[in-house]
Amino acid sequence: MNPIYVNRTLRFLFVAVLFIVFLFTFYYVSKVTYPFIIGLLIAFFLNPIVNFFEKKARLPRGFAVLLSLLLIFSVFAGLITLLVVEIVAGAEYLSKVVPNHVQTLITYIEIFFAAQVIPLYNQLSGLFMNLETGQQDTILENIQNVGTQVGTTLGNFIQGFFENIPAIIGWFPSAATVIIFSLLGTFFISKDWYRLSTMGNRFLPKKAKASGKTVFADLKRALFGFVTAQVTLISITAITILIGLLILKVDYAITIALVTGLVDIVPYLGTGAIFVPWIIFEAVAGEMHLAIGLGILYLVVLVQRQLMEPKVLSSNIGIDPLATLIALFVGYKLMGFVGLIVGPVVLVIINTLHRANVFHDLWAFIKGDESHNV
Repeated sequence: MNPIYVNRTLRFLFVAVLFIVFLFTFYYVSKVTYPFIIGLLIAFFLNPIVNFFEKKARLPRGFAVLLSLLLIFSVFAGLITLLVVEIVAGAEYLSKVVPNHVQTLITYIEIFFAAQVIPLYNQLSGLFMNLETGQQDTILENIQNVGTQVGTTLGNFIQGFFENIPAIIGWFPSAATVIIFSLLGTFFISKDWYRLSTMGNRFLPKKAKASGKTVFADLKRALFGFVTAQVTLISITAITILIGLLILKVDYAITIALVTGLVDIVPYLGTGAIFVPWIIFEAVAGEMHLAIGLGILYLVVLVQRQLMEPKVLSSNIGIDPLATLIALFVGYKLMGFVGLIVGPVVLVIINTLHRANVFHDLWAFIKGDESHNV
């Protein structure tokens, strides 16, 4: 066998094994160090603000990190407080309005049973009595089986729900611990950001260091662009809903628009989790004008989200809209809703590695081109 092809095969296997080992190592290490990985990500996004306070305000690095964290948490706390106040006001309004709607719903159900269900039951009873004894027994047996299955399923669901309550309650201390360690990790990583970067560069070869800088710069731009794109899409959704609700003269339009905009973070399910039950309720309550208006508004929001998402993502993270659309679809098929976020992120990473000639260098290494070896 030609020794050139043998060497190329061995190099390819070496790269493949190294890649697999890296993935498994990262997976198992991240399971025990994920609070610090979260801290690293927070420090990464917080770094521009820290640099601003350090260079423009001439603050010590540690104090700049602490001030940045306080600023970010103050903004989030303010937004959450505003949202809670709006929700409380909306809840007071709903406590006055909902009883009347519930009474209307009960009246509608009573009329529906009296006009539709009871006559249908009488007809079915007449047909049932005209059947032979064996046919009646078969129908009764099937009804009993269905009832047993429904009861078993409902019982298992209730049992599972109550069995998971201790686990859910026990999750809160664990979550608090993760948050504390993540914040501490964020502080120390951000405080020593450049020292840690210098230490990391010492262990990298020159070729890998140059490629790493390109990858880091592109990833930084792309990830910030991805976050910007998501905030843009959520903002557009919230503004569209607000305008539509104001046109429909719905009370507490601002609260509903803010909540629905936040729910829109969950792709596909998003706004439908708010609009679909609302539309059904208004239709059952007899408010057909409002139900139709909400249906039209929901379709507008749905269409604008699907049309704008690939375009906004591509313009902010610098990849082709078709590639973004494919990444969204493949991510959804492989990982569900989480894949709609992971898919574009993986596409960004692959595109960044391609721009940094990482794949080209790996292929050159496999071919044995010494001029491209790292």
